[in-house]
Amino acid sequence: MTGPISRAAGGLFDAVRNLALGFKNQRCYSLSVIGLEDPYFDLDRIHWHALQTTALKVQGPRGFGYAPDFSRALDSTNPDLLHVHGLWMYPSLAAVRWSRRGRPYVVSPHGMLDPWALENSRWKKRVAAAIYENRHLHGAACLHALNAAEARAMRAYGLRRPICLIPNGVELPEIAERSTPRETRTLLYLGRLHPKKGLAALIEAWASVQREAKETGWRLSIAGWDQKGHRSALEALAGRLGACATIGFPGAQFGEAKAQSFREASAFILPSLSEGLPMSVLEAWSWRLPVLMTPHCNLPQGERSGAAVMMEHGAESIAAALNRLFSMSHHQREAMGVRGRRLVEEEFQWPRTVQHMTEVYDWILGFGSQPACVLN
Repeated sequence: MTGPISRAAGGLFDAVRNLALGFKNQRCYSLSVIGLEDPYFDLDRIHWHALQTTALKVQGPRGFGYAPDFSRALDSTNPDLLHVHGLWMYPSLAAVRWSRRGRPYVVSPHGMLDPWALENSRWKKRVAAAIYENRHLHGAACLHALNAAEARAMRAYGLRRPICLIPNGVELPEIAERSTPRETRTLLYLGRLHPKKGLAALIEAWASVQREAKETGWRLSIAGWDQKGHRSALEALAGRLGACATIGFPGAQFGEAKAQSFREASAFILPSLSEGLPMSVLEAWSWRLPVLMTPHCNLPQGERSGAAVMMEHGAESIAAALNRLFSMSHHQREAMGVRGRRLVEEEFQWPRTVQHMTEVYDWILGFGSQPACVLN
């Protein structure tokens, strides 16, 4: 159960969808998906394949997602276990009401309890916490953290329920070999255009590096879904800094267009201030791209394995990371990408994620012992 079950949910759409699809061949679990209707659901319904999906009509503010048919949908599905993805919306309240029947549920916050996320719209979240969200979180049979940093954020919030530590996975694309480097190289950002992604600092750093180097042979592609008009602010900033000639804004990318963006990129960057576990970084590694990212992406494995260049989210630190990338040879960047692909193959594939989540479900329902991934 979640909010929007289309591209409107950003990275959450891919995370929930791929986890659900991983259960298709599980004999012991029959899985249904309940979420909220939005203008893109009909376009994205096909991506759920044969899974039973229910998109409920929303009344009132879409940010809260009140759907009066939630209780009826849960009654019709009659699950033994509920898995709630995301916080701060009506599905949390619906889960609390459903649980009064004595049935358990799992909650995956997907980074929504991280310090930056809690400070964003702080007072709205405090009101929601007091009315329903704290009850929802404290009542979970198990909480799901994508990494150790998220687990620490849950404990810092005051949650004492068991936490299962299970990362998201990613699908591995087929990649054609590149015989020679491209004359013009592209640094790709792909994700929501939102202030928390640190894109304004990225543009400032990019403009600074381009001024100093005159000609780097690189272009910056800031691709993604515009949220609340942030794209126009970023474009205006690029214009004021004289960087329009080397920065492109191709818009939202899905399906083959998204694959083509990764295929044509030479490196990937995520200067974010807050993340749970960013699907975009895992996807970039799966496409064998070197990655520039902040510690807030919660993927320290990238630095340890030599698959990523780390930076802080300020313009000065981003500029230093850009200069480091630009100074690398084609073979050095290729080697970083190979290490990233290997990291995904070893730690971030969906079958492994589904296996661990199945063990958690079995434990909660009394069919197995407590898995090793569960922290008390």
